[in-house]
Amino acid sequence: MRRVFILSLPISLYPDRPLSVYQNMPPDTRSEKAVLINVVDSPELGQDNFVMENRMARYDAVVEILRKLVAFETITTQSNLDLIAYVQDYLEQYGVVSRLVYSADATRANLLATIGEQSCPGIILSGHTDVVPVEKDGWNFSPWQLTEHDGKLYGRGSCDMKGFLAVCLAHVPELVAAKKQTPVHLCFSYDEEVGCVGVHSLVEELATLPHLPKIAIVGEPTMMQLVRGHKGKMLISCTVSGHAGHSSAAPQHLNAVEYGAQAIAIIADYAKNFAENGPYNHDYTIPHSTMLTTLVDGGVATNITPDSCRFVFEIRNIPEQPAETIFAEVRHQVENLFSATTKQHFSQASFSWNVENAYPGMAVDENSEGYQFVKKLHPEVADCVSYGTEGGIFQQEGEIPAVICGPGNIAQAHMRNEYIEKDQIVQCSIFIEKLFAAL
Repeated sequence: MRRVFILSLPISLYPDRPLSVYQNMPPDTRSEKAVLINVVDSPELGQDNFVMENRMARYDAVVEILRKLVAFETITTQSNLDLIAYVQDYLEQYGVVSRLVYSADATRANLLATIGEQSCPGIILSGHTDVVPVEKDGWNFSPWQLTEHDGKLYGRGSCDMKGFLAVCLAHVPELVAAKKQTPVHLCFSYDEEVGCVGVHSLVEELATLPHLPKIAIVGEPTMMQLVRGHKGKMLISCTVSGHAGHSSAAPQHLNAVEYGAQAIAIIADYAKNFAENGPYNHDYTIPHSTMLTTLVDGGVATNITPDSCRFVFEIRNIPEQPAETIFAEVRHQVENLFSATTKQHFSQASFSWNVENAYPGMAVDENSEGYQFVKKLHPEVADCVSYGTEGGIFQQEGEIPAVICGPGNIAQAHMRNEYIEKDQIVQCSIFIEKLFAAL
């Protein structure tokens, strides 16, 4: 076992570490920037001083790249082309050619870049370039300017998930120099935050490679735990059509908002039943399917019976309960709210449904070559999760096994003052280092 310095967190956070290991470092560095990390002794890592200097330099590179990535305001459904151009230029400095797969309106693009020979199945490092919108109030730091404070790196997307992208890019120079036979495919997508929209065409592009990759590592924030699966999701909108009129004559009308409320109550009843009666899959942090109404809109004035109401709800399903089956049951029960007499009286009475987006769940084959390769290097395995990723699409559409493993805590994603801890950047960098060494 060898101990080396890595630029990261204050020493005071690690009182159990012997201070003698810091004696050769400058005082300001000892007190503010060093943390002791234990690493496995191996021939590939070289001498202590080399490891220390190399990792400290790489950490600085990660932060600088992350600073640039955060500055791009790549809010979902808006253009990410400036960020993609930056990544392309960066890769070209090291002779890495990338190809783009554009959205239908050509305002956004996926990026695919391959490093290494393509004589055998390789690995995918996958991340999305888009971020969720920024709230106007409540930020202590500028969301588009990376800020280092108290061992954390603040900025929109720092955790979800530009931190992972920055780590991957910072390792490119060494990977290029190593001239590995096993290829590494960088897959950076768009519009993940609105239902994994962009990755579909990226997976189609992967099918043109000489060899299908053996594993996709999706770098969503997992605190660097290896996550084997996640739930599927279906997002559905429903529009209720009724009959309007002056509210003083309400009994003569059909109140769309009230029928919408009854439909929402049915959805809530389904969610309660799943929680109380299952079915359950205890591999997941929340071991049952969930349903939730997230948006409601209806009515035009306080003295008019509303003739329209629209609500949006989601289904997050465990593998034992297909989302399509749940939706069909809910739809049947909701549409029975309008009696035959009501439909005869109000011909316009209806519930109109639209699946806004959906993505499949992910459950990796734990016997697959790719999963075993990653698990051997990084055995910290966690439960399956309730949030979704592009992993299910790699698996279902691309027939590529996928796992989730990335820096940061999912609890910090989509929040005001989003941040990633510096220590998570360090841990992710060590993981990528070990991964590349094993290729």
